[in-house]
Amino acid sequence: MIPHKPLATLPTHEVTNMPPHLGDQDLWQNDIALRQGVEREGAGWASEKLAAFGKVSGSAEIFGKADLANKHGPQLQAFDRYGMRVNQIDYHPAYHDLMATAIENEVPSFAWRNEGPGAQVGHVALSYMFNQAEGGVMCPMAMTYSAIPSLKLTPTVGDEWIPRLLSTTYDGRDIPVTDKAGATIGMFMTEKQGGSDVRANSTRAEAVGADTGPGAEYRLTGHKFFCSAPMCDAFLMLAYTDVGLSCFLVPRWTPDGERNSIFIQRLKDKLGNRSNASSEMEFQDTWGVMVGDDGRGVRTIIEMVTGNRIYCCISSAALMRQGLVQALHHTRHRSAFQKRLSQQPLMRNVLADLALESEAALVLALRIARAMDEAAGDETADALARIGTAVGKYWNCKRAPGHTFEALECHGGPGYIEDSIMPRLYREAPVNSIWEGSGNVMCLDVLRAMFREEAAIPAVLGELDAARGANAALDAASDALKDELADAADQETRARSITELMALTLQGAILVRHAPNAVADAFCASRLGSRWSGAYGTLPAGVDFDAIIDRALPA
Repeated sequence: MIPHKPLATLPTHEVTNMPPHLGDQDLWQNDIALRQGVEREGAGWASEKLAAFGKVSGSAEIFGKADLANKHGPQLQAFDRYGMRVNQIDYHPAYHDLMATAIENEVPSFAWRNEGPGAQVGHVALSYMFNQAEGGVMCPMAMTYSAIPSLKLTPTVGDEWIPRLLSTTYDGRDIPVTDKAGATIGMFMTEKQGGSDVRANSTRAEAVGADTGPGAEYRLTGHKFFCSAPMCDAFLMLAYTDVGLSCFLVPRWTPDGERNSIFIQRLKDKLGNRSNASSEMEFQDTWGVMVGDDGRGVRTIIEMVTGNRIYCCISSAALMRQGLVQALHHTRHRSAFQKRLSQQPLMRNVLADLALESEAALVLALRIARAMDEAAGDETADALARIGTAVGKYWNCKRAPGHTFEALECHGGPGYIEDSIMPRLYREAPVNSIWEGSGNVMCLDVLRAMFREEAAIPAVLGELDAARGANAALDAASDALKDELADAADQETRARSITELMALTLQGAILVRHAPNAVADAFCASRLGSRWSGAYGTLPAGVDFDAIIDRALPA
C-alpha cells in the first residue's frame, strides 16, 4: 500500500517529474463510452446501481486488495495435520474480501435477479468495472453467472442450486452447501488427452441405482486437467455414460454431509491470473447428479460456455480500459524534452489509438449483451448473440495483450516493475484468449454459426447495413466481408481473416452510428483502411487526437 504522505525530499535529491499516486477511480463516471453504451443498449435503468459500483470497484482499497491477492497467491492444503484428505485451498484474506465485494454487489447474479431488457448489459457493465481491478476473482464469478442456464435444464437440480447462486452473501467456508448462506459454482471440462476436443474425454459415469438420466445419481471416475476456482461449492463437468458424453453437477460435499471423493493433485503455476487457484483433479467414485439429457452433455454445458465467452470478451475490454487509464495518468504527469508526454505528437497518436481500441472493444461487448437480452423472442437477436459472442471473444481477446503491452510501454521503466499495476494487467491479458476456446476454436465456431444458423449472416450484415452510407471506408469493408462470406473456397483456412473482418466492421458500424465523428472516423480510417498494420500509434494525419483522448478520460 502507498504511504499516506511519502517523502519527496531525499538526502541526495528531490523527487520531481513523477506522477502522483492515482488513488480512487470512478470507473463509471469517468467512462463516457460505458455510460452512453449502457443507456443505448437498454440498461439505463440500472445506472444508479452501476454508478455506485463504479466508485466501489474503482477505489484504491479494492485495487490494493487485488495487489495483495495476487502477490500472496493460493496454497494447496491437500491434507490436514492428522493426515486426513481435505482438498482445501488457502487464500489471502484480501481474496475473500474481493469475493464478498463482487457477490454482495451482484456481479455474478445481476442478470438473473433482474431478468428482462438490459439485464445482460447490466451484468456486462458490472463485470467490466470489477475486472479492471482484479481478474482472478472474476473467474468464479463468471462461472457462477454462466451456470444458471445449464442448471435450468434440469429443474430438480436447478430448483435446489440456483437460489444459492443468486444469493448476495459470500460464504467462503468449506462446509456442506446446505449450511451456507450462498454458493459458487465452477466448470471442469479439459482433460490431458483432449484439450478443446472434449469428445476425447475419458472420465466415466456409472448410475448409482436403477434410475438414469436427468436428475439421477451417478459415480464418476477420471481426471480433469484444468480446474479453476476449485473451492467452489460444486462443478459442472462432462463424463461418458453408456449413452454418450453427459453433463453432471459434482458438489464438494455429498448430500449426506460427507466430503465428496474429489482429489486435488496440484495447483497450476500460471503466467497470470495468480489470485485464482487453478488445479488438476482426479475423481474416483465421485458422487454427481446428471444435468440435461443423457448423452447431450456438450449441448447442456454449451449454455455455460456461452456465458463464459461473453465474460472473456468484456474482461479483455476491461484490461484495455484500465491499461489506457494508467497510461493517460502517467503521460499527463510525466515530462520529457520540455513537454508533458501526453503533449508529444507521437505519444498523442499512441494514446488516441489505444483509446479507439478500448472503446471499440467495449461497444462490441455491450452490443452482444443486448442481443443476448433480446434472444428469447427474436430470431435475429438470437443469431447475433450466437455468432457475435464467438466473434467478440476472438477479437477482443486477441487485441488485449498487445494493447496492454503498448500501455505498459507508455510508462517506460516504471511500468515494467511489479510496484506498477501494468505487469499484472499484462500477465492477465492472454488468459481470456485461451479460456473457453482458443482463437482457432472461436473462428471455427464462427464458421459453424454461419452454416448452421440461417439467420447468423443476415444478422451481422443487418448491423452493417444500418450504418451504410455514413463512412466510405466502412462501406468498402462491409462489401469486402460480403465477398469473403460468398466465397466458399478454403473458408476454414481463411476463418481468422473472416472473423477479424467481421469484428472490425461490427465495431466500425457501432461507432459510426453512435460515437462522436472524431472517434468513428479515426477508427474506420485506420482499422478499415489499406495501411493498417495492427500496431498502435499509426493513426493518419488529420485525426482529432484531443477529442479522442479527452473522451477517453476527461482531465
